[in-house]
Amino acid sequence: MIDRALTLSSTLVASLALLITGCGNDSQTSETDSSTAARSETGSGSENEETNESTRAPLHIGVSIPAATHGWPAGVGWWAKEAQDQYDESEVIWEFQRAGSAAEQASQIEAMLEKGIEGLVVLPFDSDTPLPAIQRAKDQGVYIVSVDRGLREPIADIYIAGDNPGFGRESANFMVNKLNGAGDIVILRGMQVEIDTERYEAAMEVFNENPDITILDVQHGNWNRADAHRVMQDFLTRYDHIDAVWASDDDMALGVEQAIRDVGREGEMWILGGAGMKDIVKRVMENDPLYPADITYPPAMIAAGVHLAVANLRDGNELAVYDRIPAHLRLDRDVLHESAGEAEPGQRHIKLDVHLITPENAEEFYFPDSVY
Repeated sequence: MIDRALTLSSTLVASLALLITGCGNDSQTSETDSSTAARSETGSGSENEETNESTRAPLHIGVSIPAATHGWPAGVGWWAKEAQDQYDESEVIWEFQRAGSAAEQASQIEAMLEKGIEGLVVLPFDSDTPLPAIQRAKDQGVYIVSVDRGLREPIADIYIAGDNPGFGRESANFMVNKLNGAGDIVILRGMQVEIDTERYEAAMEVFNENPDITILDVQHGNWNRADAHRVMQDFLTRYDHIDAVWASDDDMALGVEQAIRDVGREGEMWILGGAGMKDIVKRVMENDPLYPADITYPPAMIAAGVHLAVANLRDGNELAVYDRIPAHLRLDRDVLHESAGEAEPGQRHIKLDVHLITPENAEEFYFPDSVY
């Protein structure tokens, strides 16, 4: 009788222990699942991130830019490829097209949509012609990043551009200060588009505040070296004395320089271009008297567009790609969002600050391997 009681007691204790142990395992499993879920939501669990990276299908993103008709868009193409090459095929499949016209760009975007792109990084040929194709992309849920030229309708998720009024003010202020507030200058404008108007009007506000700055003439050089050469030839024929040339673009600056050298007047004046062409930046770095400074308007802005498109399509964590964005853009971390959901509805405008390139800081803006 005693042996049977002991046996029952032992069995009861073992069963109770097993029950307690089983409850403990259920609780531990529940906590582990919650922790895993939390890591999944926050993206902080390294194992979870590795699993997601290995199982996630590659993104499919289109990049559409104008053909390289002059140096700056050639630079855009170079920086776009440089950014794309930072992702392997398991991460992103790219559709990359250069368009020779606005109509061709619209057709290329339509073809990208047929291929099933999820994102589109576009530097519009103009603000209107490709808009219907881009609107269709938007309507299909494609994430849109517009760079440099804005669209007539603010349909992009992100619009990245340089500060064109700032470009005009900064360059004009430098010219006034370099001339000690007095001198005779000529002005070459770009193409007759909004970007040029913003730069020119902002520069003129500065020049008009300095009555001893005499503007001898203003003509369009169309951001083209040959056109600028022709315009400067005309200026040099008609004006015996010129102190400085507001060229507003580095391609035009080189055309201006050639015209000046053709008539042997390079010791008379200096040139201020803009955009950060590597040839001009090198001249600034070397203290060339023809190029005392330059103004940034970096084609590398397309790279920021590429990286932000990837981040927002992947998980919305823009800070995760911050170190891939070219440092010379000086894009403030504060303008990027930890999550795409934190952005206000509608188009976000990321404006890149304008910087004066001088012999002291030129090395930061010099990229000898770039085409521009």
